[in-house]
Amino acid sequence: MKIWLFSSLVLFAALSPVQAGSWITYDVAGQSYEGYFEAASPESPLVLLVHDWDGLTDYEVKRAEMLSELGYAVFCADLFGKGIRPTELKDKRKCTGELDADRARMRLLMQGALDTAKSHGGNVGRCVAMGYCFGGTAVLEFARSGADLKGFATFHGGLALPEGQDYSKTKGQVLIQHGSADTNVTLDQFAKLSNDLEQAGVSNEMITYGGAPHAWTVFGSESYREDADKKSWRRFTEFLVDTLK
Repeated sequence: MKIWLFSSLVLFAALSPVQAGSWITYDVAGQSYEGYFEAASPESPLVLLVHDWDGLTDYEVKRAEMLSELGYAVFCADLFGKGIRPTELKDKRKCTGELDADRARMRLLMQGALDTAKSHGGNVGRCVAMGYCFGGTAVLEFARSGADLKGFATFHGGLALPEGQDYSKTKGQVLIQHGSADTNVTLDQFAKLSNDLEQAGVSNEMITYGGAPHAWTVFGSESYREDADKKSWRRFTEFLVDTLK
């Protein structure tokens, strides 16, 4: 279960209040999903934020609030289904495993979330998709689909390239932020992704943080590394400015 320490959030969040967000129920291929939308203003550039294998929880909502305070609109996608927020390891593996095995559906759900954001005022013409852990896997899948976004960013995301895929259709820039002490996603996979992106001619930046294990951004967890979290968040916000200007 994801928790966070308020003292850590103070490092990032402004003291001024933000516009309250809204939970939005939407349908994709006959199934109901529940996302979260928060916008600094109707004209704000959009960040499509994708959750990890816990599903869409308060953690992603807090990150959305942080981005809204910086002037962005944020839509937190739901890839598991309304009310499906797994807490047991076997259930997390089931939810992610089903989508890992059905990449066409993963792409469909990403597009459905983007379409929902657009229908609620999200500026999809100036949009970056970002994801944590499993969400990073989904973001890179969306990048390979040829989604017409300005950028794609991952934090300790899955980096392996599915068989038969490549990055030849990828548009926009790619930012990969990875912990060098991550035993779930190895540095070999990190290096291979670098080669894959270079071979496809994709504009990219790949950063490793020494001593950071998998899930280093999760506030209050055993994996949390404040230094890597602060540095990676700062680089991501710079990436947004550079790509959405």
